[in-house]
Amino acid sequence: MHTTKIDLPAAKREALVKLLNQELATLIDLQSQSKQAHWNVRGPHFISLHELFDETYKEVSGYVDMTAERIGALGGIAEGTLSQALKHTKLNAYPEDIVDGSAHVAALSTSVAAAAKFSRAGIDFAEEHGDTCSADLYTEITRGLDQRLWFLEAHLQAGK
Repeated sequence: MHTTKIDLPAAKREALVKLLNQELATLIDLQSQSKQAHWNVRGPHFISLHELFDETYKEVSGYVDMTAERIGALGGIAEGTLSQALKHTKLNAYPEDIVDGSAHVAALSTSVAAAAKFSRAGIDFAEEHGDTCSADLYTEITRGLDQRLWFLEAHLQAGK
């Protein structure tokens, strides 16, 4: 941990950095899964899904950056390499063999929901550790992921 004048005890900052690095790994994985869907989707709704998946990627990329910067502000080291992300992600592996638009929507929505659930748990953890700023970050991420999930699930619900 780097020295900082942030008024949180070092032990609390260390615990927060550990959880934020798990968040970072999960978001990097979600970012990658969004691009996987974007590059490989096929079918009658190609262009709308291609764009939806790219918008998801761009939004998640912002969360990746904010999370890494919060880690740095707390005096930690952002663990943002692909190998680090693979070790710490909370997401299941993305299916490698799908091309159908609905299958991508279902797979990506499952990952977005899992990432949002993990982020939601981070709100409570950050508050318990006296870090309302990290709790606010988790709230912003969760709010955005919940909206992305709504956009994805709307595609699945159209025929019901």
